[in-house]
Amino acid sequence: MQETPFCLRVGHLLPYSMSDSNTTNFTNPSTFILLGIPGLEAAHVWISIPFCTMYAIAILGNFTILFIVKREPSLHGPMYYFLCMLAFSDLVLSTSTLPKTLSIFWFNSREINFNACLTQMYFIPCFSVIESGILVAMAFDRYVAICDPLRHSTILTNPVVAKIALSVVLRGGMLVLPYPFLASRWPYCRTIIIPHSYCEHMAVVKLACADIHVSSYYGLFVAFMVTGLDVFFIAVSYIQILRAIFSLPTKDAQLKTFGTCGSHLFVILASYIPALFSFVTHRFGHNVAVHFHIIMANVYLLVPPMLYPIIDGVRTKQIWDRLLHLLTYKGT
Repeated sequence: MQETPFCLRVGHLLPYSMSDSNTTNFTNPSTFILLGIPGLEAAHVWISIPFCTMYAIAILGNFTILFIVKREPSLHGPMYYFLCMLAFSDLVLSTSTLPKTLSIFWFNSREINFNACLTQMYFIPCFSVIESGILVAMAFDRYVAICDPLRHSTILTNPVVAKIALSVVLRGGMLVLPYPFLASRWPYCRTIIIPHSYCEHMAVVKLACADIHVSSYYGLFVAFMVTGLDVFFIAVSYIQILRAIFSLPTKDAQLKTFGTCGSHLFVILASYIPALFSFVTHRFGHNVAVHFHIIMANVYLLVPPMLYPIIDGVRTKQIWDRLLHLLTYKGT
């Protein structure tokens, strides 16, 4: 016997549906319905296993970095401050989505309050922009450390690092503020079913029965402006870094210096490629399967937070040594 589609099974829960679109007009529904991954409902439990595993690794790894840097005074420097900011941003990003996604997969808890949906819609892009700014700051830190090491401590002082951090946070907070503001003002008279596992910006505003070009164009503007500028500054920093590396006298010195920033390059690629792919396919990839797009939209919020602590923590000798010291001390 063929399973009844979820959108029909929950029809009695939806006071406003597609059939009501000509007669019903309301601005703020009390709840939305998240479908999870449409088309793969039968596999939700299996999909939750890698999702939950990645989330657990991300939580454990990022909290470990925050704990070690806080406990170890020798790690109180610009690179580790930026690393802590990245860890905190990753914790917010993954926690903004995964608990609700897992509740859909495990308990079929698909309802989400309208205000909670707007909160997700704000925090996800806001901390994505903040994270992009942190990657730029980390690239600048590597540039100064490699190209002008004698002035590193005088250029990146604690007040300068604090100003950089504040500007990164303010940029993310202000640029993304129109997302929930505009979404809260659109009338939603078509449906309250969101074919997604979380309240992604365009997935929500597409439900509005109004001209949403302002939201769409502003989202494109923010994405391309932030990504374009940040990638440009990162590229300029690494061009200068590579020039400095290739000017070193020996191959061993070149490889050793490149190793200090190679992990950061991998982190950058792991951040931007899945995020850009998800963003572009959501707006232009009409032939991309819905379930594939939604899986990718979750991957770009899960994989980088899982990888950052592993890459930066393991490759950064001071953090790794401190972690081994703590584990050895507790084991004795």
